[in-house]
Amino acid sequence: MVELLHGDCLERLKELLDCSVDACVTDPPYGLSFMAKAWDYNVPQAEVWHEVLRVLKPGGHLLAFAGTRTQHRMAVQIEDAGFEIRDMIAWVYGSGFPKSLDVSKAIHKATDAAKQWSGWGTALKPALEPITVARKPLIGTVAENVLRHGTGAVNIDGCRVGTTKNVPASPRGQQDRIYGRYKPQTGLESGHDPNIGRWPANLIHDGSDEVVGLFPSPHGAGAKREAGQVKHGNHSSMFGINGHDSNGMRYGDTGSAARFFYCAKASKVDRGADNLHPTVKPTKLMRYLCRLVTPPGGVVLDPYMGSGSTGKAAVLEGFRFIGIEREAEYLEIARGRIAVPEHTQGTFL
Repeated sequence: MVELLHGDCLERLKELLDCSVDACVTDPPYGLSFMAKAWDYNVPQAEVWHEVLRVLKPGGHLLAFAGTRTQHRMAVQIEDAGFEIRDMIAWVYGSGFPKSLDVSKAIHKATDAAKQWSGWGTALKPALEPITVARKPLIGTVAENVLRHGTGAVNIDGCRVGTTKNVPASPRGQQDRIYGRYKPQTGLESGHDPNIGRWPANLIHDGSDEVVGLFPSPHGAGAKREAGQVKHGNHSSMFGINGHDSNGMRYGDTGSAARFFYCAKASKVDRGADNLHPTVKPTKLMRYLCRLVTPPGGVVLDPYMGSGSTGKAAVLEGFRFIGIEREAEYLEIARGRIAVPEHTQGTFL
């Protein structure tokens, strides 16, 4: 089931039944007046998130992107609507472009003051986008809520970080599980396969050389791609436990950067030829986020659908989807991106 609704999300959300949605994964306006777009003048207010809360099942998760300057306002509005703030995921990338004023150039060049303020600016280079992780309050315990509604937990095993090698065992078995070095001491205590990958973290990176280079390489090991892999990770894998990308190449898992999921920004192929939306999120990233918080066969809601990245991801993951979009031109783009023929889906994996 795919249902695309045109109109203001506050009004269209009121048409949905109480407790009818399993998860909400959305990239709402950041309130930055991005590219002078009217829809980005403010973050969504609490009344919108209250409607999202109403249609979610008890324990249903909300994942909402935000801008670094307005993340606090986004989280407060979500919390004021009745959600519990559970965490924040950082999507880190190396391709951001600094939008900074050169202070010295704003001063007359011939003055001593201009020389004094040479090298000073007004902004840092953007390198991450925060994702608020929130949850509708449970009814009873987590176990009771999951059994009754199918929501309230996150899909750890379905979202583990792939590895081609055993994750080293440690005498501090409990600490290893807490910090993501998963393998139990014998591989039998938990009843899980010890080679299924590392525990998913609240950090995702784009696999760029700039970002990977920031991670330490323990014991001299490097987090570099093995010979033959594409240099920039537009086709990097984030789902297979073997760490292979769509071309069969493998990302080295010996460096500390490999402990985290990696996903590049949306490529031209992923966006689609006629997609004019300015803030398209990569399908791989949205697939991971949908999978993390949605039970099998569940319904994913996106009240700020844009060009349909969440919808496309939800469909490819086998979920049902409800999307709402105010702008007619984006709605049509989303319709085309989500209705991907079955025989061509592999192109976008």
